[in-house]
Amino acid sequence: MQVSVESVGALERRMTFQLPAERLETGVGGRLREIARTARIKGFRPGKVPAKVIEQRYGEQVRAEVLDRLLREGFDEAVRENELRLAGAPRIEPSQGDDDLAYVATFEVVPDFGEIDVSKLTVVRHAAEVADEDIDRMIENLRLQRRTWSAVTRPAQEGDALDIETWSQIGDERLPAEGAEKGTPVLGTGSMLPALEAALVGMQADEEKTVEVEFPANWRVPQLAGKQAQVHIKVERVSEPVLPEVDAAFIKSFGVKSGEPEQFRSEIRTNLERELRGALMNRLRREVGEQLVATWSSVELPPRLVENEARAMTQQAVEQSRRQGRKVELPADAHQQFMEPARKRVLVGLLVGEIARAHKLQLDPKRLNETLRLIASTYEEPDQVIELYRNDPQLMSGLQNRVMEEQVIDWIAERAQHTEKQLSFQEAIAPQQ
Repeated sequence: MQVSVESVGALERRMTFQLPAERLETGVGGRLREIARTARIKGFRPGKVPAKVIEQRYGEQVRAEVLDRLLREGFDEAVRENELRLAGAPRIEPSQGDDDLAYVATFEVVPDFGEIDVSKLTVVRHAAEVADEDIDRMIENLRLQRRTWSAVTRPAQEGDALDIETWSQIGDERLPAEGAEKGTPVLGTGSMLPALEAALVGMQADEEKTVEVEFPANWRVPQLAGKQAQVHIKVERVSEPVLPEVDAAFIKSFGVKSGEPEQFRSEIRTNLERELRGALMNRLRREVGEQLVATWSSVELPPRLVENEARAMTQQAVEQSRRQGRKVELPADAHQQFMEPARKRVLVGLLVGEIARAHKLQLDPKRLNETLRLIASTYEEPDQVIELYRNDPQLMSGLQNRVMEEQVIDWIAERAQHTEKQLSFQEAIAPQQ
């Protein structure tokens, strides 16, 4: 196969290559003969369909499939022969010449990081354990999730649920214009503006009051956003929580068939330890990532790869906003605000890949299976989840990449200068700023 590679930028390359026509024709012919042996076409017995009919029915599709496979194989072969290390997927297009089997691939390569000496990095490794009080706290949370409510006649206090009606007044404008908005906030959860929640404490059923409230600039109601308004509140009912007893029925409702408290606590501990492992790995990934970025920040990165990452991060932010019920319309250059975090993410990803390559680090099948079992254990039918991953190449590839990255992060942390810092369980799982 004829191949030529030229530099069109510091990290961009253009490869011109030509596929052998005989390989394409041989591949197409072989695939059509395979189809002919099993094809069922009305008017013909299986295995007796004329080659011309098979060609008319399947020829175009088969040719496209074989051509795509040969393109990928040919490009991969040229990459190996030229000892290129790609950064991101190539863009392969037909050449503008006369030959319809000539192609041009444009791609970016991994920058030269020089010797990557991780022993000079300084990493803080956090450690934590699940204590009995963490299990107690989780059981209380589970009780809160199953709480019921009982109406009371006393003044409202933290933890109570209030059935309320509200309407606001700004000058001559009333919102809503007619009637009132209804809600059932729970005091102490932060579901309302602080001024409104403070006003509700101590109120009783059938009591009303008016409160001066300053609304945030990003408030969901445009007429109130950034303005001060008089909010009229009417409490219709005050209810206190009634928590269920931690008895056999309560325990069984969470899938513990025995209903035994010790088994219940054991399963909660297992779940919390799984959450803790993930939180500690995220902290270590961030620690190592920050050190890698600080040490190799001056290295030039593939611009198209960074931009693609920034656009992907933009899309993730949009999807998250939509899931939260917010309508988002972004300008065409919205990805620019993600360029710096995208650059850091790309830099860490490339360095992790280079370290794995340079030190011939291989995916640990045992660690992969353990991670898959941990993921599956969070579902009601773990075996079905495991089977899903094993039958879906895309899902499995994503999991393999994640596990490989964690292996390299651990490898770096073990060889870096590191100190240990003990955290409580609550500190370890708290979101990082």
